[in-house]
Amino acid sequence: MSDEKITQQVEAQTQLQSSPLRCVIGAMISGALAYGVYSLMIATATTFATKPIHSDNVIVLKIASAVRTLVVGMMALGSGVFGIVAIGLLALAVQLLVQQLMKKQESS
Repeated sequence: MSDEKITQQVEAQTQLQSSPLRCVIGAMISGALAYGVYSLMIATATTFATKPIHSDNVIVLKIASAVRTLVVGMMALGSGVFGIVAIGLLALAVQLLVQQLMKKQESS
């Protein structure tokens, strides 16, 4: 029982308020990561395209093709996730700004 109280108190103390500035900074970081992973994905896909697989074995060709597809696909997934997070954080920043402006108008 006391362990649950301690964890609840710690969670309450560590919870931070979101602000438009924090959201914009997070969006910039996430956008930079998305761009970096996207650039890495393009470079990897170009490298794979310029270096064909030299084998006559069908199993080797299929496994190599699957691995190349998985590598490029995982990079595309990472780039997409970071991009969506950046867009979401920017939208949250706009929402928080609008809420702050509405509070100021109501109070005056």
